[in-house]
Amino acid sequence: MRLVFGLVLILGLGLAGFAVYLAQNYIGAYQVALKQEREKSVKAVPTQQVYVTTRAIAHGEIVSAKDVRLAPWPVEILPENTFGPKTPLFKDGDAPRVAMRALEKFEAVVPSKISEPGGDAGLTSRLRPGQRAFAIKVDVHTGVSGFLRPGDRVDVYWTGKSPNETGNGIRGEFTKLIQAGVRLIAIDQTADMDDSDVNIARSVTVAALPQEIAALAQAQSTGRLSLSLMNSTDTTVADVIEVDQRVMLGIQAPEERKAEPVAQTCTTRVRRGGEVAEIPIPCTN
Repeated sequence: MRLVFGLVLILGLGLAGFAVYLAQNYIGAYQVALKQEREKSVKAVPTQQVYVTTRAIAHGEIVSAKDVRLAPWPVEILPENTFGPKTPLFKDGDAPRVAMRALEKFEAVVPSKISEPGGDAGLTSRLRPGQRAFAIKVDVHTGVSGFLRPGDRVDVYWTGKSPNETGNGIRGEFTKLIQAGVRLIAIDQTADMDDSDVNIARSVTVAALPQEIAALAQAQSTGRLSLSLMNSTDTTVADVIEVDQRVMLGIQAPEERKAEPVAQTCTTRVRRGGEVAEIPIPCTN
């Protein structure tokens, strides 16, 4: 009985191994045939090496050499003005480019969707990590007479009245430096740093952190904002500056007079017949 069981087991293992061998041969032959057919189809369709993206790239993102690679592209459906071996996307020493539009993964790169080396895609590409864009209303007086340009840095001053004013005109309006060295990224609807025309701007857009923007928004809604242009190479840190009418005119604030303490008088009432008299006595508290 054991001998029969052993023979059946050996026969089963042999058949299983033979089946595996036949399956491997079949799969190998199928893969070889599939590879040959693919090579035939590739040879039948003319292709050209072009640069495609290796990941999805959003509008305004920086595109570097690691984000693209050469890949074969059918000539029949090849987009116009693609980049390839003869027209490389990046050369030695070139600055990174910026996506002018959103690019999908493995999409062919064309000039209309990517900037020149060192270019930008508008305000979003000029915002540093954590920064936001905020618009400030200006005129010929508060906007430095139209001499502001994108890329300049300015100090922002606020002029108004304190909410704690009593209305007696003791202090009046005052001016305070609320933000120093704020970077301008656009003048009106222009973000071109090479624009040299002198125009009276109605608004400027600055790049600042959310906390700074909250202070600017509050200041703009409660008073008047004025800009002061800084030197492009100035690295000094401005001190806290606050000037009111008294400081401007050199008037000293009147000293507050303290009320003199009034002597307390204590009395007691004494009835004398039909009359009641008050007699002074020492106060106990």
